[in-house]
Amino acid sequence: MANTDTKNIKTIQSLRGMKDIVNEESSLFTYFVENASKIAKNYGFTYIETPLLEETALFKRSVGESSDIVNKEMYQFIDKGENDVCLRPEGTAGVVRHFVEKKLDRAGGNYKWYYYGPMFRYERPQKGRLREFHQFGCEVFGIDSVYEDANIIIMIKEILDFFGIGFTLKLNSLGCNDCMPPYKENLIKHLTTFKESLCEDCNRRILSNPIRVLDCKVEKCQSLLQNAPKITTSLCQSCDTDFEKLKEILDFNEIKYEIDSNLVRGLDYYNKTAFEFVSNEIGAQSAIAGGGRYDRLVEFLGGKSTSGIGFAIGIERLLELVKMPQCNQDIVYLGALDENALNILLKVANQKRKTTKTFIEYTPRSFGKHFGIAEKLGANIVGLIGENELINGTIYVKNLETRKEENLKLGDF
Repeated sequence: MANTDTKNIKTIQSLRGMKDIVNEESSLFTYFVENASKIAKNYGFTYIETPLLEETALFKRSVGESSDIVNKEMYQFIDKGENDVCLRPEGTAGVVRHFVEKKLDRAGGNYKWYYYGPMFRYERPQKGRLREFHQFGCEVFGIDSVYEDANIIIMIKEILDFFGIGFTLKLNSLGCNDCMPPYKENLIKHLTTFKESLCEDCNRRILSNPIRVLDCKVEKCQSLLQNAPKITTSLCQSCDTDFEKLKEILDFNEIKYEIDSNLVRGLDYYNKTAFEFVSNEIGAQSAIAGGGRYDRLVEFLGGKSTSGIGFAIGIERLLELVKMPQCNQDIVYLGALDENALNILLKVANQKRKTTKTFIEYTPRSFGKHFGIAEKLGANIVGLIGENELINGTIYVKNLETRKEENLKLGDF
């Protein structure tokens, strides 16, 4: 009866667009996070971790109610306390919420944080893009300088260079409160002349947030937008000066870039500098990192006006391009030929693990079986203890690469 019941139990699968990170992929994941974190620390960033669950209002006010993320993609629900909450779809808003909540906007000074962790968007899963995905990001507050914009771009380049990832850097300026409003009016006039030919989303955005029309991924819309007014030709003197200075700094540092006047990013909070690093090696959705300046976002969330800039890297997308370096570190396998050897073997393993990755097999086995297991685990050094070794206080050791065999005193191993 019990067997019949077990057969009728449906196995539970991971949800569509969500996956486990294990084996080689988990090694790549930790390799990326550890080294990207090390670079961020060298640039003066410290680690911050914000909750996965936030008030929905946070993202409506920051990401923007006209965005696809808020309208179509958020994992949103009412919790048991009747609070309207959602799983975070991106990382910046939570960091800004912390900045305002702790009144750091009023304390003054500069703040630089990096983070990594899962984000959630209910969108169509595709190569390198999942519903639960991970980002590595950095946020800077209180530095109102185009040199910091360049510094952030240089840092991302250093991260990508470290992992040997080729890219194209795309740049744009989204202007400010002085030059963006007249540009929007001009853009609306232009879009209205052929709005019937644009997709439903673009028609909705024309009045709610017209620059988002430029971000449309529909091929027909993109072809119609080729002659749209360019924000880079409508910048005020201050924004134009900053943008020219940014290009000068990047040129001086020999960082190649392309100007993409349709680059507006997918979030409503950006102003002035916007950038994306793209790769042609992972399909049509090619952005692997992106960000920009958001000098009004702190204000949007109830804080005192504070300059800000940040970026995020999509980790899953990047891992498709990352190659682990060859590692020549020893891996030790310890096995017992006799059950009486297990106590001493465990003691040896605990000592060995202080310096070396070490596996131990708890079931006594023959020589051949132990070597078979060791090879499957990728070990290059096998240590075995049997009856004779116990009597003599030794351990039989074989290096599988050099084929060298020896009996060592336990204290010498």
